[in-house]
Amino acid sequence: MPRKPKRPCSSPGCPELTDERFCPEHAKKEASRYEKYQRDPETRKRYGRAWKRIRDGYITAHPLCEECKRQGKLTPAAEVHHILPLSRGGTHDESNLMALCTPCHSAITARDGDRWPSR
Repeated sequence: MPRKPKRPCSSPGCPELTDERFCPEHAKKEASRYEKYQRDPETRKRYGRAWKRIRDGYITAHPLCEECKRQGKLTPAAEVHHILPLSRGGTHDESNLMALCTPCHSAITARDGDRWPSR
């Protein structure tokens, strides 16, 4: 099967042709630039592969938003919320988790001040 033709690297002024978005040299630079905007290393340690398995299992077992259910609405859950945040000593234990839709999760996080702490 024929391959797609190579295209110029997306880095401004780079003449290298590549199959990817960036040539190998600029791919490393772009990856490090992108990493600056990720979670800090301490937080990243808490949310690894084990958390993804726990989260997927919890969403499967609790497919509806627990906050909306209390209000009589049936909304699919999209996120799993830690009732007591990990940064404050919470765990991934099922008793500390809550299935929420995105608007409910954003409202709770903003209300608790976890995402945007006051300065």
